[in-house]
Amino acid sequence: MRRAIRILGLLLIIAMVAAACGDDDDGDGSADESTDETTETTDTSAEDEAPADDESDTDDGGDGDEVSGAAIVYALGSEPTSLDPHLVDDGGERAINDNVYETLLARTPDGELIPGLAAELPTQLDDTTWQVTLREGIQFHNGEPFNAESVVASIDRIRRLIEEGVTDNDGFFSTFTGAEAVDDTTVNITTAERDGVVPSRLYWLKMIPASAVDSDDLSDSVIGTGPYTFVEWVRGEKATLQANPDYWDGAPAVEQVEYRFVSEAGSRLAGLLAGDYDLIANLNPTDVPQAPKSAAIQGQEHPVLILDADEGITADPNVRLALNLAVDKEAIADSLFDGFAVVDKGQLLSPSILGHNPDLEPYPYDPDEAAKLLADAGVVGETITLVGESSGRWLLDAELVQAVAGFWEEAGLEVDLQLPEFGEYLDVLFADGNRADAIFVSSSNDLLDADRQLSSYYAPSGIGASNSNERLQELVDSARAELDPAAREALYQEAVELAYDEAYFVWLINNEDIYGLSERLQWEPRVDSKVLIKEMTVSG
Repeated sequence: MRRAIRILGLLLIIAMVAAACGDDDDGDGSADESTDETTETTDTSAEDEAPADDESDTDDGGDGDEVSGAAIVYALGSEPTSLDPHLVDDGGERAINDNVYETLLARTPDGELIPGLAAELPTQLDDTTWQVTLREGIQFHNGEPFNAESVVASIDRIRRLIEEGVTDNDGFFSTFTGAEAVDDTTVNITTAERDGVVPSRLYWLKMIPASAVDSDDLSDSVIGTGPYTFVEWVRGEKATLQANPDYWDGAPAVEQVEYRFVSEAGSRLAGLLAGDYDLIANLNPTDVPQAPKSAAIQGQEHPVLILDADEGITADPNVRLALNLAVDKEAIADSLFDGFAVVDKGQLLSPSILGHNPDLEPYPYDPDEAAKLLADAGVVGETITLVGESSGRWLLDAELVQAVAGFWEEAGLEVDLQLPEFGEYLDVLFADGNRADAIFVSSSNDLLDADRQLSSYYAPSGIGASNSNERLQELVDSARAELDPAAREALYQEAVELAYDEAYFVWLINNEDIYGLSERLQWEPRVDSKVLIKEMTVSG
């Protein structure tokens, strides 16, 4: 009982510190475990007391007559490093460019792949050739036609940037070997090997005008086919987009969106409360009651601890099991994340991802068994190194790692908790040798395909993996090369079950994407964490 009280006290202290400090990362971008992703929009403007008069109707969450020609302000936690969608992979760039550029395939808000600029889903001509039929009559914002030549240019450019080593997106598109225009509306895309991830890759590759194929940086020429056109980027301050009245899928309701770059979470919340902003992302769970409205969805973030299965104290599978049993994940979800999280079911895959294994259950919280396993392994009192990071890159990341350290100490270990700056942390995470015993990462899934996470953290060849299981590598490689979705799913499910049985990770939670909204903004977040302004309306 005393142990439980101490741990609960630790979590409450950490939660209070988190509430006071806030989170400084905007990210990209909550829930019953028996369902898939859920979305919830909450109006908190009238929870404490009724308004003094009848001038404002907020009982329905701010719904009213839709305002045409409205402008909104979205406060981003980070400024883009570039506005070239082929060069960088950062949240600030995507928040803006997802509304300017489009891709061959798109997704519904719940994650289903659907045609985008393509007229239909791609078909396979052979194991390494995919044919895409394009919509007709679409133009880029500069008047150039969107056609097969544009697709060839987009693929040629990303391949060139990969070869030159100047893009952050090589992991997304390294299998592409080229594209060939069959006619104006038909293009064949080839890969170096069988690649079942191609449809998801086509959801990620933004299409550029053919005239931009030789450009080294598109930051000053932001031209897409999307519902918004680029107006300006005032570095260090803001960026502005304007609705495209000629958008092929109908002009959007919001006329203009201004992105303000506000790194401090408290300032973003204050601006929302003052009416300066209409939308902020990564709202701290404890700040939800203060926001005029909030919206949350079970997203793709999975904070997890990678355990070194080959060397050190964590090479013993019973120690790895003990580290899982020692952590009260329900308490973390309820106390630290204020209920805006669910306990992970022993895998990094959300239910929306093909390959999610529904048969796996979370390791239970069993501190007595954890202590026994550590004692039987003869490691009680020994030191385990736990590495996180200190910049606040992910929601409550340092606080989460501190809570885990407390649980492990209660189980009988000495914890060497290290919280380096982000650059040094990345060096530890991606080190080739001398891996730390346990390394924190919050693993998202931009492609909504299992290969993204399993290739990075499960397969021994992955940049963040800490095991040498040849069977696991074989399963991940086979699944990537498998073109039949049902067969791919079975391979991935076997892979995540193998990693679960070996306790290669300490699985923690799947936290929600939480947004703060003004009373007038109507919007529901998406499972892929994209913030698409065309899906928003403003009410009077």
